[in-house]
Amino acid sequence: MTQLALGKLNKLAVKKQVEFGVYLDGLSWGDILLPKRYVPAGTEIGTVLEVLLYLDSEDQLIATTEKPYVMVGQVAQLKAVAITKVGAFLNWGLKKDLLVPFSEQQIPMQLDKYYLVYCYVDKSNRIVASAKLDRYIGKDTPDYQPGDEVQFYVASQTDLGYKVVVDHQHWGLLYKNQVFKPLRIGYKGTAYVQKMRDDFRIDLMLDKPGYEKAQAFTDVILERLKHKGGSLPISDKSTPEQIYGEFGVSKKMFKQAIGALYKAGQIVIEAEAIRLNQTQSN
Repeated sequence: MTQLALGKLNKLAVKKQVEFGVYLDGLSWGDILLPKRYVPAGTEIGTVLEVLLYLDSEDQLIATTEKPYVMVGQVAQLKAVAITKVGAFLNWGLKKDLLVPFSEQQIPMQLDKYYLVYCYVDKSNRIVASAKLDRYIGKDTPDYQPGDEVQFYVASQTDLGYKVVVDHQHWGLLYKNQVFKPLRIGYKGTAYVQKMRDDFRIDLMLDKPGYEKAQAFTDVILERLKHKGGSLPISDKSTPEQIYGEFGVSKKMFKQAIGALYKAGQIVIEAEAIRLNQTQSN
């Protein structure tokens, strides 16, 4: 039997049509109302719709075809739109705002501020959120291979770099010497697995494996050029043996690195040499 879930997408068949909407077959949960304003054109008895299930302001189970900014089991950066005696309410894209109880706030939330939160169902079957991410993230053993692509949200900045939430479930780290732009809390992006750590956290890199190494190698080339007076008698026409003898890397990585430096306007590539641009050598 299909297992229904609050705060997630469920595929349910239309069971009955009424003036104010349709009733969906909620199986053991009974009939579930999908209000008329959410019913797609052409819907008939038997039509299967993908809907989100949640409790309305009267705590009645209801369906919607609207997609929220976050679903149960996910994290997202959301704006506080109300502060009340029961907690803060965040805009998650639905008519009824998302509650963050005071006990789930890392610091007292303020109106119109954005917060990175985890969405879950509490013991009262309410869909709520928490800013205390350590309570919910990192509870499952990650299963990735080096080079795997993942999605991440920046949770905080540390001495080592950026602590991030990986695929809504795990903790990861982006090292500051591999991040070349400041990342704000709540920033969402794509990264690649560098390695799995013994503590089940994940070391990440922003560039694809191989390309990331070439990017790091550009610093080596620039330092060598500066040390040698701005010019080196080696180029993309040099033999693999010459390149390896000079830098200890493959010709492919060398070409990737000088290509990146050339595109950035930092070097000039000549037939038998590379040299710093005048602005770099001054």
